[in-house]
Amino acid sequence: MPAENKFNEEILNSIAEGVITVDKTFKVNFINRAAEEIMGYKKDEVIGQFCKYILKCDLCQTKCPIGIVLETGTNLYDYSSVIYDKNGNRKPIKLNAAILKNSEQNPVGGVISFRDVSELERIKQNSNVISNFFGIVGHGKAMQEIFRLIMEISESDATVLILGESGTGKELIANAIQATSTRKDKPFLKVNCSVFPQNLLASELFGHVKGAFTDAVKDRPGRFELADGGTIFLDEVAEMPLQTQIQLLRVLQEGTFERVGESITRKVDVRVIAATNIEIQKALKEGKLREDLYYRLNVIPISIPPLRERKEDIPHLVKHFIETYSKLYRKTIPDISDDGLELLMKYSWPGNVRELENVIEYAVVRTKNENLIEISNLPSSIKDSQTEQIPQRKIFRNENAASLLSVLEKHKWNKTKAAKELGIGRTTLWRMLRELEIES
Repeated sequence: MPAENKFNEEILNSIAEGVITVDKTFKVNFINRAAEEIMGYKKDEVIGQFCKYILKCDLCQTKCPIGIVLETGTNLYDYSSVIYDKNGNRKPIKLNAAILKNSEQNPVGGVISFRDVSELERIKQNSNVISNFFGIVGHGKAMQEIFRLIMEISESDATVLILGESGTGKELIANAIQATSTRKDKPFLKVNCSVFPQNLLASELFGHVKGAFTDAVKDRPGRFELADGGTIFLDEVAEMPLQTQIQLLRVLQEGTFERVGESITRKVDVRVIAATNIEIQKALKEGKLREDLYYRLNVIPISIPPLRERKEDIPHLVKHFIETYSKLYRKTIPDISDDGLELLMKYSWPGNVRELENVIEYAVVRTKNENLIEISNLPSSIKDSQTEQIPQRKIFRNENAASLLSVLEKHKWNKTKAAKELGIGRTTLWRMLRELEIES
């Protein structure tokens, strides 16, 4: 029995949720490592103490969670509350409470499990711009709406379908959905449906038994089994063979499947997040995506705009990537020049955020330490794109002072607005003013 207790203790110490157990007098008789970290106490400080003096949960001030379940016989699930740690710091939590019974099914105490949701609370309380959402940079209206939608669905297990061009950050959105969900501490598996041959994808997702096909030398569980209780991210779901789509539809409808080569029906509890860069209506029309599967997946649709449609985010993304790659390459690159940023703002970004990240990494590598990134440090594909803009600049540089003055006066000498109308950066406008000897 002691060995079994030790094994159970090791299991409880391996999970990310805090766990406290109490006896019938509400004194603590066990606390796991996660609870120690969340509350700031050591095990020796809390064993034998009354739970309410340790957990300091706001619910304890009115009715003890364990008292509620002992009195009503009904367990508490995902209850929002607040605790105060050893140093008096407020921490919002989600808690569960249940009765502990002995082998004769008599109540002997209770168990409380809880998770710290401080990060999610911080984001929810920020009614202004969310500058960095679980690693995703997006200051514009479209991305802010996506961030808020993710927060709104954080308590739901509904299926999500993420739509967006290649490089827009679909996997990052999936990561954020999982990180804010009630399953965040459970398994999270990712499968790119486009990389597996048609005959192997079903085996990858649902597993197989020995002898099911030539290379099936032993039984193997699939990703859905491994993700049981958690979340699975199916990237490029529209590339899935139609037969496998039928199997996926069954999992979504019934939560059941069979391994390849097996007749035993297995049941799983898995939340599905799917994504595709294919135009959905075209895929449906061409018969590449089953309509019934689409409607099962499209419970919560999230459409990520391409970078060319949210250029207001480019300066913030550039700053973020400069900081990231400056640290990686142990450089101090303070920023990008106005002309360099102007060029990036005018580029169409067919590869979206992924392409921008690669461009900035390239530029950081080529820029000397403590220097600004200049146009000369950018890849030739970006520099070549400026040729379209040269005629316009030359026109304005060759225009007389009166022409430039008319634009400035139109905007009451607001150089930002004037530069925008001229299709140039503010630094370029300042340079033109100096060249034309116009006092600013």
